[in-house]
Amino acid sequence: MAAATAEPKLVALENWRPRANPWVIAATVAMAAFMEVLDTSIANVALPHIAGSLGASQDESTWVLTAYLVSNAVVLPMGGWAASVLGRKRFFMTCIVIFTIASFLCGIAPSLPLLLLFRVLQGAGGGGLQPMAQAIMADSFEPAKRGLAFALYGIVAVLAPSIGPTLGGWITDNYSWNWIFYINIPVGILAIFLTNRLVEDPPWMGADRENLFRLDYTGVALLVISMGSLQIMLDKGEENDWFGSHFIVTCAVTFIASFVALILWEWFAKSPVMDLKLLKNRNFAVCCFLMLLTGGFLNATTVLQPQFMQSSLGYTATWAGLALSGGGLVLLLIVPIAGQLVTHFPARNIIAFGFAGFAFAYFITARRLNLGLGFGENSWLRILQVYSIPLVFISVTTAAYFGMPREKNNQVAGLINFVRNIGGSILISLTNAGVVERAQFHQDQLLKYLNPVNANLQQQVSSFTNYFDPRMGPGNAGHLAQGRIYSQLIQQSQVLAYIDVFYIMCVAAILMVPLTFLLQKNHPHGGGSGEIAVH
Repeated sequence: MAAATAEPKLVALENWRPRANPWVIAATVAMAAFMEVLDTSIANVALPHIAGSLGASQDESTWVLTAYLVSNAVVLPMGGWAASVLGRKRFFMTCIVIFTIASFLCGIAPSLPLLLLFRVLQGAGGGGLQPMAQAIMADSFEPAKRGLAFALYGIVAVLAPSIGPTLGGWITDNYSWNWIFYINIPVGILAIFLTNRLVEDPPWMGADRENLFRLDYTGVALLVISMGSLQIMLDKGEENDWFGSHFIVTCAVTFIASFVALILWEWFAKSPVMDLKLLKNRNFAVCCFLMLLTGGFLNATTVLQPQFMQSSLGYTATWAGLALSGGGLVLLLIVPIAGQLVTHFPARNIIAFGFAGFAFAYFITARRLNLGLGFGENSWLRILQVYSIPLVFISVTTAAYFGMPREKNNQVAGLINFVRNIGGSILISLTNAGVVERAQFHQDQLLKYLNPVNANLQQQVSSFTNYFDPRMGPGNAGHLAQGRIYSQLIQQSQVLAYIDVFYIMCVAAILMVPLTFLLQKNHPHGGGSGEIAVH
């Protein structure tokens, strides 16, 4: 009799759906997540303005990005625990409130130390928005429609970082950097109102206040130490000559020791902050690695492309951002298509095609980069770089839930967003370091041609000297001519460095194609997009 009673309850739990339209719920949580993801890139082009306004150096201003990313990364995997204490809806709303208040405080910050403190607070509030939004979507839709729902989330995850530099550049050039934070306030207020009215927790997500004292404090401490030391090492490595610096060596040793300790502790802990045993599922483990690279490609190219346009082509922040906007428009078109493809084709086939698209895009970018590149060509290159992102992102996100129990959705969402965030942080630092290192290499190579007996060099010096002579006088013309030639050498070295970095990314993307076939093949039409083929 008890078994007969339990079975209908089990069926009711399995068939639970929210009262509100799931698409309205998805749009609400996506709006909140969009606000948070936007803040990972909107400040990129504003850093020189922030540094000048607050009396900081350019290197010091990069901590505005680092402080946010580290704080965000630490909170991401804690979402499952926090949701179990407060309930997922309350936790999601709490994160929006913290993020919105912190955005206002960032806007009024009178000094860099206070801005960094408020950015840490903002990153902590934002850290819970992405995984909770994704988990809410996963529970609001039946498995067969999750691909379409994650297409909407894909707009958030891939479009926000793409339009961040455009919006940030326009706001900074036309108003002030403070407004890149103030724009979050009305969006946050609207998101709080709509979440309160529409979102509800499923029956298996009830709040348990006793979990407040079950936090894996050791795991959290190790997570903070490992992620903090990793980010500092990546952010300051190039500046401090990497392992030639005792400080960077200390950060590297601290990261390795704390990260190994974190993995061992989390694997055997009774209530881990990150359920690493989910990685025993091969599908999920491969998805995490693929998402690490996807987040890295998205964020690295979002920094590299405008950086190249500003440093090598002389674009303003606004025009560099506008050159990326074409990619954002293409994403809006591709994301719904990618969502439909996931419901009709095996996820691993789409992912393989997407990584092949990455490789093609980075190869073409490397072939086309030069100092005469026009606005239209830059826009087309950006479109090439981003059109594959929705194909990979939505398919990997969908595949991550294959075979996972619904009560693990919070943990799945937390881990998959955690690795995407860390991947972006790592590749931003490594590609920037790669540009600096390769530029120095090419500069050393090109200097060999600045030989007084080189006929071409003498011709160039003579040409520039004749140009400057009537304008600046014979005493200055020779020095100005040599300065112009050296300036050209620096510019050419930088272009060659960007070309090298894009070639390296091309090779990395090619290597990911065979890896995708480690994923088990799913049957999109066979009882839901999450059904795995049995061989």
